[in-house]
Amino acid sequence: MAQLYHFFQQNFFNPNTLEGALVYLALFLSVALLIARIVKALFTGALKHDTHDLIDRTAATFFVQLSRVVIYVVALVLYTHLIPALHTMGTALLTGASVSAIVIGLAAQNTLGNFVAGLSLLLYRPLEVGDKVQITAPTGLETGTVRSVTLGYTILQTMDNRHVVVPNSLMANQVTVNLTRVNPRVMAIVPMGIGYSADIDKARQIMMETAQAHPLVQEVDSCPVTDLGESTVTLSLRAWCATPEDKSTVTYALYEQIKKNFDSAGIEIPYPYRNVVLMPTTNGPKQAQPEALS
Repeated sequence: MAQLYHFFQQNFFNPNTLEGALVYLALFLSVALLIARIVKALFTGALKHDTHDLIDRTAATFFVQLSRVVIYVVALVLYTHLIPALHTMGTALLTGASVSAIVIGLAAQNTLGNFVAGLSLLLYRPLEVGDKVQITAPTGLETGTVRSVTLGYTILQTMDNRHVVVPNSLMANQVTVNLTRVNPRVMAIVPMGIGYSADIDKARQIMMETAQAHPLVQEVDSCPVTDLGESTVTLSLRAWCATPEDKSTVTYALYEQIKKNFDSAGIEIPYPYRNVVLMPTTNGPKQAQPEALS
């Protein structure tokens, strides 16, 4: 038994041997992982018990991830100082911090840029977790709810349950419309075209009354004439809604209901159609000659 203990002490508990270095590596990684999980659990438990919103969700999420990085870095430095073969490396990590920072900065400009931009988002607070924002993405204008602000990315959840991941550097440098803070209401705009012979005032009254009857419409703003086309007069109904989700629901519902009300009132919504006129010929049967679109 003593020989077995001596064997383990000389090989597995000795940082000078390869076996010992691997054992201590596993030990340091396990401790770092355990501490990181404890920190995350503490923050998560605090957020669950915070019924009065005393803890900032945005800052908590950011600092949980930052603390995990710090824990692993500290574990790495301590490990390199414990292993004699890596002692020189550990000293170099501390004494050559400025040189390392330059090299790492040149190699990971985008990553560090996202990290610094995340700190600026946390400092200046243009948005918080739970805010509804509008941003410009490669897919066009996106509206979503901020779900988290991490060390490198801001994650939005759109109304159709898509996750839009935006680098913090882009989030900090572009124009972002915060629908929660700036204007809690959203305007739904519903354009409808009527014929030139239709009664504009009657059509406007139908559109506004239809909007006023919808339960999700907070206020009907106006219904001006916004365009005079070749065959249509366009009226644009403008109504205030509480949220972007309500706006989409109201817009789709008003299109359908206004169309039905126009049909009942005899108001035509013009559409292109073609008249075919049969012209007599001298040498054969009548042939169909199309007219221009009207």
